[in-house]
Amino acid sequence: MIVVFGSINIDIVIQVDALPRAGETVLSSVYNLYPGGKGANTAVAAARAGADTMLFGQVGRDGFAEQSLVMLREAGVGLDGVDISDRPTGCATIWVDSGGENAIVVASGANLDARSSQVPDAAFGPETLVALQMEVPVGENWAIIERAKAAGSRVLLNLAPAGMVPETVLRSVDYLVTNEIEAAMLAGELGLDAGQPTRVPRLLAQRYGLTCIVTLGGAGALAFGPQGGFSIPALPIAPIDTTAAGDAFCGGLAAALDNGFGLYDSLCRASAGAGLACRIEGAQSSLPDHQAIEASLPDLPEGRRLA
Repeated sequence: MIVVFGSINIDIVIQVDALPRAGETVLSSVYNLYPGGKGANTAVAAARAGADTMLFGQVGRDGFAEQSLVMLREAGVGLDGVDISDRPTGCATIWVDSGGENAIVVASGANLDARSSQVPDAAFGPETLVALQMEVPVGENWAIIERAKAAGSRVLLNLAPAGMVPETVLRSVDYLVTNEIEAAMLAGELGLDAGQPTRVPRLLAQRYGLTCIVTLGGAGALAFGPQGGFSIPALPIAPIDTTAAGDAFCGGLAAALDNGFGLYDSLCRASAGAGLACRIEGAQSSLPDHQAIEASLPDLPEGRRLA
C-alpha cells in the first residue's frame, strides 16, 4: 500500500516557442487545463504503475476542485482522505517551450491547509510506503514522517520544490529523491562540501543512512544507499513536455518498491516511467501504466553499479 500526502492542483499549460525572460511578454495560441499537483501526480503514477494507492490532501469549493480529482478517480486512487478547504483549489501555471523544457509558478491555495491529522494511524504500518513532496506545509510532512516511522512504514520524500529538511527528519527518511538543483541547495544548507551535485547522494547516504537518488534529466539518475550505488540511464526519447517527469519517477519508484522489486530494478522502472511521461503533454495525462513501463524496459540502456 502506498500512502501519498501532498498537493492537488489544476495545471494551466501554455505552449511557447521560448520561455519568457524577466519583463518579456510572449504570445501563445493555446492553453490547456490538466489535473496536477505533485502529490496527486505521484499518486496517479503509483496507481497506474500497479500499486494500491491512497491520497491525502485538500481541494477548494470552486470549479477546479472536481477537475483536479478526475484522473485520480480514473486511476483508482483512494480519495477518502481528500478534504475540502475554504481556500481555492491549488493552481499551477506551466510554460513549456519547443524543446520540452518548462517554467512553473504554483499558487498553493487549499494545499496550505493539508494536515497530518487527515491521515489516520491505521494507514501506517510495515506494509505501507509513505510518499511525500514539498508543496504542502513542511511541518505537516515532518509530523507524517515521525508517525510513519513509529509504525514501521518506509518513507519516500521528494525534495520538490527545494527546501530545508531537518537532520532529524533525514535520519527517518528511507528514500530521498532530488534533482541536481535541489541536491545542491540541500548540500549547501547542511554544510556538505559536495563540490558538484553528483557527489550529494553518496554524502547524504553516508551521513544519514538513507538511499539518496539524484535525477539528472536526460542523463538518467544516480543513487547511493545501503544497497550500494547505481547509475541508471534515461530512456531514449524526444521530449515534448517534462512537467511530470519527476513525479512519474517518484510514483514509479514507490510502486516498484511496494511490489517487492529491489532498488536497481525499481530505479529502472522509475527511469522508464519518467521517460515515457515526457512524450505526452500535461501532467497526469502523460503518466504511463504498468504495461507501458514494462514494455519499455528493453529500450532502457543498461545501468551500472558504482563503487
